[in-house]
Amino acid sequence: MAVLRSAALVGLSLANFIFVSWSVAEFVAFVSLRQIYRESGRPGAAATGPETDVHTHVKWQSALRDTRVHQALLFNLALLAFFILQHSVMAAESVRRWTLAWFGVLQRSLYVFCTAASLQLLMLFWQSIQAAPFLWSVSREPWGTWFPLICFIIHIIAWLIIFSIVLIFDYAELMGLKQVYYHCLALGDPMVLKSQKAQRLYCHLRHPVFLEFLAILWVVPSLSLDRLLLSTAFTLYMICGHSLDQQDYRYLRSQLNKKFELFSREETTYGQLAAHNCVGESTAGEHRD
Repeated sequence: MAVLRSAALVGLSLANFIFVSWSVAEFVAFVSLRQIYRESGRPGAAATGPETDVHTHVKWQSALRDTRVHQALLFNLALLAFFILQHSVMAAESVRRWTLAWFGVLQRSLYVFCTAASLQLLMLFWQSIQAAPFLWSVSREPWGTWFPLICFIIHIIAWLIIFSIVLIFDYAELMGLKQVYYHCLALGDPMVLKSQKAQRLYCHLRHPVFLEFLAILWVVPSLSLDRLLLSTAFTLYMICGHSLDQQDYRYLRSQLNKKFELFSREETTYGQLAAHNCVGESTAGEHRD
């Protein structure tokens, strides 16, 4: 019976891992690729002269009176509010204790599943506002060709940094896999085994990828009304959740230094081993001769 229960827990955590990973991949496409390569040929998207400036001004006047624009903004705002409330309420200590009492070792898996599900709703029902011009749009050549490429490179670098930081912060634990693994092997809660400094950092560092995600949100070739709403909402939310102090920074820096020292030690060991093997092969060749 215990084996079946452990197998069920592992199966649920792995299925959740796949669903969350797929949601993250879709969110990368939603917030980066679709925004960089979206259609920019809407009326009033870019100002190229005095006549276009007047036309853009007129478009803004009509857009701000358009009920479709108002409805789309309100609907998108409701989607953002739902995601932020889910992400914040489930992270509250009282709710965490309740979910831990009911779902046990799957508490973290439930949290990331609900986050991914609300993110899927946000992406699925998000309404792109086509009835209003862009707030800015880089379309003049050669920047109309080069700036989207620059944005793409910046986004790629930012996402690589984000995923690297997540790996440093123990990706398996953030996804709820490690908790199930430790439970099945009767090793207890992995968070309890961490130092008090690490636990304190995790409580404060709700968004360890603050600057990188800001670049992803705002460095885009064109800024529409719906993108402005998305970027502003996520920026304000991250500002509210970012509460590091000097003690947290010192601990984080010491941990990163340890990681770099470990990588350097492994690289040095690998180089010495490779050199030793080369010397051994040369000596063996001389003996054969």
